[in-house]
Amino acid sequence: MRKSHRAWIAWGAGSVLVVLCALLAWLQFRWIGEITEAERNRLHEQLHARLMAVSRAFDQELADACRAAAEGADATAPARRWFRRSGVAWEENGKLRLALRDAGTGMLATAEWPAEWNGTRESLAERKRRGDGPGRPPALDPRLVVLPRLARPGEARGGPEGGWVLLEPDTEYLRGTVVPQLVQRYLAVDGRLEYQAAVIENGAPAPFAADDSVALFDVRPGGMRGPGPRGLGGPPGGPPPPDAIHGRWRLAVRHSAGSLEALVAGTRRRNLGVSAGILLLMLATGAVLARTTRRAHQLAQQQLDFVAGVSHELRTPLTVIRTAAYNLRGKLAQRPGQVESYGAMIQAESEKLQALVEQVLRFASIESGHIVRVRQPIAIDALVGAELRFESGVAGQELRVEKEIEPGLPPVLGDGVAMRQAVQNLVDNAIKYGGGEHGWIGVRACTVWTERGTAVEIRVADRGPGIPPEEQRHVFEPFFRGRRAVADQIHGSGLGLSLTKKIVEAHGGEIRVRSEPGGGTEFMVRIPAAPAELINEPAYSVG
Repeated sequence: MRKSHRAWIAWGAGSVLVVLCALLAWLQFRWIGEITEAERNRLHEQLHARLMAVSRAFDQELADACRAAAEGADATAPARRWFRRSGVAWEENGKLRLALRDAGTGMLATAEWPAEWNGTRESLAERKRRGDGPGRPPALDPRLVVLPRLARPGEARGGPEGGWVLLEPDTEYLRGTVVPQLVQRYLAVDGRLEYQAAVIENGAPAPFAADDSVALFDVRPGGMRGPGPRGLGGPPGGPPPPDAIHGRWRLAVRHSAGSLEALVAGTRRRNLGVSAGILLLMLATGAVLARTTRRAHQLAQQQLDFVAGVSHELRTPLTVIRTAAYNLRGKLAQRPGQVESYGAMIQAESEKLQALVEQVLRFASIESGHIVRVRQPIAIDALVGAELRFESGVAGQELRVEKEIEPGLPPVLGDGVAMRQAVQNLVDNAIKYGGGEHGWIGVRACTVWTERGTAVEIRVADRGPGIPPEEQRHVFEPFFRGRRAVADQIHGSGLGLSLTKKIVEAHGGEIRVRSEPGGGTEFMVRIPAAPAELINEPAYSVG
């Protein structure tokens, strides 16, 4: 009842942990979604604000260059950089005349209308026929900037009174130099630009799916940044903000990750991955703790069973010895044969006690790290031949032992006492669990060759009922006893095979078990042979 209660408590704690982790996972998923949405909005607002700054800066520099050209400033640097050609158009004797400004001297000289400007010429002529006032601009020409002009005092030759300033922008310079500089200035973070930018004609499709865009090249009088002198510039209330309608060009940008959506989605996936990893770590930690606790409980139970088994193993020979001593002291055994029988009984039970105590002491020594006390060459043929005891635990049962020892076995290097106990444990285990009604034990020793060199293989087999497959992986665990041993009340401490495995592995060897239900059991031990330079053939022994 107590064990069942503890199991229910463990299962309940595990269930609560799973439910709490699931609730925390749902909350984290929701919180990360809200944070992601806020981050998406922040990035879009930040990008749009920076694009507005790029548009304002571009139009401001455009306005400065147009203002300088409209006022007739000679060879100004902005005019040189921003415009391929500039000139002045005016009406004279009913005709539109044109004066182009020399790029080097900044002087105006009368010239013929370039073929590319014929559209603007016709627009100005149509305006004259309609009688538009001088403050009203003509229709926009996609190739020119047309602004009203008042002549400066002392204008050079070809300088008319009033008219229009005609400016042809250098689009290659603006697209390839001015716009990239502004993009780098306003969109870069710590000198690193994380956006792709493209300048396209307003209304044309962008070469990629843009995260945002803004208008450039707004040359309307109301769109010029800042109050322009002598009537050039916007109204006193300030220019309207840049938009995607007004402006000859449009600046489209996309994040280098593919889009802001992709960037935010990637960040969200990373956050979810980290959160999932933490939750999985918590669950794994809980599972490990539960498994460790369960294993510790099982080990404690096995230790209790071991104590109970050892107590039982001690009680039986002690009872026999006490009874025999009582009978001898009470002179119940009068004949010499009876006295000798009681003496043999006391000796046999004492040897059982001694073997059990030695096994427990050996286990304690191994657990403290003292497995091999001395290493010297060991003769396997002597150890398997004459040193082993074959005594049946069933009264009246005849035990048949078959030995097959290969001649000339190489010695092994190790502790003779420990190795003798390891092999004896296998023999005792075969007699105890596999003898049965068959009463047959097979011991075989031969030389084998492995990847690491020559080794000696010892096999101990029986024809008993075998070991169930689900118990075979536990037979080398300390304190483990199979269901059949418990059910049949076979005496034992559950330490023999565990001690054997630790001793064999301490000598650099390995042990395996092969068993089939009803087909008997065979244990195979392989120990590396001793190096030739360490062997003193006349001297080596079993220790």
